[in-house]
Formats: sequence, structure tokens, C-alpha cells
Amino acid sequence: MKMPAGVESWRPAALPQIEHTEIAPRGFEILEFSGRGPLSAFSCSTIQPSELSKKSDWTELVSELDAWGEVPEPNSIDQVSISDNGRGPVAHLGSEAEWIAEFLPWGSDGLLRKRVNSYPESCDLPCGGYSWKGSDVILIRKEITHIANSRELLSDALENGNKGKSDEILRKCGRSLGTLHNHVGGIRVTPPDPKRWNARVAGIEEALHARSIWRAPYSRDSDCMLSIGDVRLDDFRGDSIRIGRPRLSDALHPPDCGFPAIRDLASLTHDLSRLHYSSGSQLDIVGLRLSLIGGWRETAPSKWASENVFYSHRGGLAIWEYEQCLLDVVEATSHQSGPPQPAVGLIEFVPSFQKKMFNNRTIGALSIMAGLFGISTLYASFPPSLQETFMPSLCFIASIVLMRAYRRMSPPPEAPFNRLV
Repeated sequence: MKMPAGVESWRPAALPQIEHTEIAPRGFEILEFSGRGPLSAFSCSTIQPSELSKKSDWTELVSELDAWGEVPEPNSIDQVSISDNGRGPVAHLGSEAEWIAEFLPWGSDGLLRKRVNSYPESCDLPCGGYSWKGSDVILIRKEITHIANSRELLSDALENGNKGKSDEILRKCGRSLGTLHNHVGGIRVTPPDPKRWNARVAGIEEALHARSIWRAPYSRDSDCMLSIGDVRLDDFRGDSIRIGRPRLSDALHPPDCGFPAIRDLASLTHDLSRLHYSSGSQLDIVGLRLSLIGGWRETAPSKWASENVFYSHRGGLAIWEYEQCLLDVVEATSHQSGPPQPAVGLIEFVPSFQKKMFNNRTIGALSIMAGLFGISTLYASFPPSLQETFMPSLCFIASIVLMRAYRRMSPPPEAPFNRLV
């Protein structure tokens, strides 16, 4: 594909290209990548245009693809220019109405069109696209006037040390995401899947030879839903959320399960941590995260935003943010681009974070023991006299007090790992 040097940053640069026998549609090429040695657990394939510089290239490109939704007539395109934005090639198609074609180098998770059909019209959704053998390879959008996104607005606020403006931007982002989740909550919901969630984290840890290990029971309120997946601050413009393309880690470690709404929030919260780190802002990250999380909890379904879902002793927001950190490391490893921050810095504190929670369990264990002792004492004296109920009652009261203390010791979701040890 004829593109300026260095713009194909979306490819896994450290993974060697290997031979393959799969036939690509006309105008495309399929590339297979597979790591060796320490990178042997990493592999993926990409599909991309072999050349796209003139009108006839676009006509050939879509000739064998299946169109869906609203797409431009091939004959109406009078000029083509191509670039990329880190997620794959992007073509600007000139005609009476300007169009943008976003290529999906590694396809999608199979839920893209369900999102288009299910998400509210307030979202910035593709208006159409093209697929090949049932897999989406191109998304089509109509060119819109540029509106500053939340990343740009927040960057300015952080640079100026404007906490009030930063909190306002983040709370608005949180509300917008919660409103979307509230809409989706009435459309497509399935039970939690903790077994697959833990297996997914274990697979990523194994691929990275990670020193950290984390498994969680998760809350029963963490229903699977039609999640966005990867959520970034630059997806938010005004009251709209842009539903974009998957990230490279989705190709290197494809999702094989549904996810809860809190995972979307963890993705956005971690993106805030990225921006805060890169900006060098002196504003307190805990307060900023609290504004984002608080905004989301205002509009998200009450069940999905409950204390049980955020309860860190059962995973909470923390384990999903840990997954986001691992995915950053996966992508950096595939590029051999060095340790990604703040992901690596946060992962280093995970063992200490877990140790703190493990120590907290002493209080939880005492609560259970007190409750069991009360039950056994009551059973041994059954039917008890008024005097004989004193000791069991004392045990039950102690059990309740200790359990409440244990729950209060759960690390708050707004505090990152490195602020809790």
C-alpha cells in the first residue's frame, strides 16, 4: 500500500511476517504475523488495501465486498487520499458528500453492527460499511465538521491546572457513558461470566510471562452487556460518543466472552491515567478519577453501578483496570517499543495492592467465625432460655460489626494501585 513512511504504526512491528495461503478479496492483501522466542505467544493476521491512491483503486477495492448501510456510490468518488491514525488505514473519499472509510486491519469482534443497530442515535456511529465472508473490513462515516474532543479539552485544562474545568469535563464524559449503558441495559444483557474473565486475564499474564497474578470472584451484579470495548477520551465530543475500531490487542488476544459495563468505565478511567501521566499535571489523579466515576454512576443502571460491583475485594473496577494495563503491555511488546506508562508503573504495585486486600481478609474471617460460633452456641442450647441467648446475640453483633469494617476496608475505586500501598 502506498503510504508515507512510518504511518503503519498499527502493525505489530516486532512480529515477523510469515507465509500464508489465504486468498484476499480483490484490491486487498492479507499479512500473517507470528512472534518467535519470548514473543511466540503473539500472532495475528491483517487485511489491508494493497494500493489506494486513485478512484479506480477504490472501485476495485469494493468490487468483491458486501455493502451494508449507507455507503457512497463508487462512481461518485472523484478523489481519494489515505492516511492512518494508529488503528489502521483511513481513506478520505471526495464526492458531493465527503466520506471517510476506516479500514479494519484485524476485523472486529462480530458485534459491530449490533452496536450500530442498538446504540442510541446520539452516538457517533458508522453509517455503513463493507464486509467479506461475513467479517467487516471497512467502516463508512460521513465527514463532519471538527469539534474539539474531550481529550483536547482536558489536556488544556490540565495544562492550565484548572481543576474545576477538568472535573466538569470528566463528569460529563462519565454521564454520557452511563447514559449509553442505561440505554443498552434494556436491550441485550446476559449473566456474568467470571470463569472466562479469569481465564482471559490468565492467558494474557501467561503470554507476557507476568509476575503478577490476579483472579477474582466478581459480583453477581456484573451482567454482560453490549459493551463498547475500548473507550478513549477522544471518543467524546459534546454529548456524543464515537464508536470506533478495535485496538491492536484485540487482534493479539481476541475477546472470547461478553463483558460488563464496568469494563468500559475501566477503559476510560485508564485512558485518563494515560493522559494525566503524559501531561505531567500536578492535579490530584484521585480527584479526577472520582469525578469521572461519579458522573458514570449518576446515569448508569443502578445495579451495574452498585457498591457490590465496585467492591474491590471481589474485583471491582480494579481488576478491569489491571486488564487494561496488561493490554497496553501486550501492544508495546508486539512493537518492542519499551515499557508503556503508566501501565507498567501501576502493575508493579498490584502485588502490594493484593497483599493489602489479603490482610483485610483477617477481619472478614473473624466475622465469619463469630457468626458460626453464634450459630453453634444457639444450636447447642436449643431451645435457649433468655439468659442463654446472650452469647449467641453477642457473636452475631460482632459478626455484623466486623463484616461492615471489612467492607469499609475495601480499596476505593478512585484510587489507583500506587496510591493505596
